[in-house]
Parts: sequence; C-alpha cells; structure tokens
Amino acid sequence: MSSEQPLYRIQFINNGKNYQLYVRELSQSPMFGFIEIGEFVFYSQSAVLVDPSEEKLKTEFAGVSRSYIPLHAVIRIDIVTEKGSARISDLGDNVTAFPYLPGKKPS
Repeated sequence: MSSEQPLYRIQFINNGKNYQLYVRELSQSPMFGFIEIGEFVFYSQSAVLVDPSEEKLKTEFAGVSRSYIPLHAVIRIDIVTEKGSARISDLGDNVTAFPYLPGKKPS
C-alpha cells in the first residue's frame, strides 16, 4: 500500500441537492452524529474548460478547513484512486428525506 493519503469521494444531501466532493481527510467527528471532512481536492485539468458546478463548490468551500456532515445526510463514501470533478446535482425522485411521513409531500 502506498504511503500517500487516501482520496475519498463523499456524496451527501445538502439543501435538497446531491453534493459530491473529493477530500483527503475523513473521520468520525467528536460531535455525535457527524462525519468530519477536510483537505478538499478540486479537479482543475484545464483552465480553458470551466465547470460551473465545481466553481460553485470552490466558492462555497473557500476558506473552509473542516466541514461537518450529519450522518443522516451521507449517501455514499468511496476510497478512489483518481480524483474527478466535484459537483452539485439534483436528487431526482428516488431519494426521500428522513423521516419519511406518508401522505406528506417532501418540500
């Protein structure tokens, strides 16, 4: 195994959107019920192509050294070998917020 820090891809729900970020640090937070992420990695293959979604994330997380994500918002965490593009996307109709209340439409 290499001595380089692992690269994590984390997907979570924030404000009704699916956030996908790449980070070098991921751990259980001392605050109960949270995942702690840090050392954000943004993909910048070319200065000519600009991904508006990734630029929005860069702006949102500018100056942030650590972020705490509630466990119930986490969709998936992967250890990856190559970094990709961070992005924000719509959740679609197949994701329901917790707690699910039958008969009540999610907002």
